[in-house]
Amino acid sequence: MTKEEQDKITHAIIGSAMEVHSILGNGFQEVVYQRALSYEMNLRGIAHQREFEIPLFYKGQDVGGRRVDFLVNEVISVEIKAIINLEDVHLAQAMNYLEAYNLQTGLLINFGAKSLLFKRLFNKKYKS
Repeated sequence: MTKEEQDKITHAIIGSAMEVHSILGNGFQEVVYQRALSYEMNLRGIAHQREFEIPLFYKGQDVGGRRVDFLVNEVISVEIKAIINLEDVHLAQAMNYLEAYNLQTGLLINFGAKSLLFKRLFNKKYKS
C-alpha cells in the first residue's frame, strides 16, 4: 500500500474519531470509545479488526502476543486512550507496536481530553 493510500485511510480514521468525540465528548472508559469508533468506521466502510492479536517473535521464536486496539486494512495500527494527558510512555508503546509488527503507519488517539488528540506515527525501521 502506498504512502498516499495510507494517508487517505489515516485521515478517514481521524475523521471517524472526531465524529465519536464530538458526540460522546470526554469522560468515558476506553472500551466505550473503542466500540463507538468501530461502529463509526463500519459506517464509513473502513475495513478494520478490533482487538487484533498479533504474535510477537524474538529471533524466530514466538514469545507471546499483544492486542492492538485496531488493525485497519491489515497495515495501520490504531491505539486509543481515554486519559487526560498523553505521556511519553503511551507514544513509546504505540511506536513499539509498529516496530515489533513491522507496520509502517500507526495512530495514537486520545479521547480523554476536552479536544480530541491524535498523533500519526511512522516506523523508521519498516522493512517492505
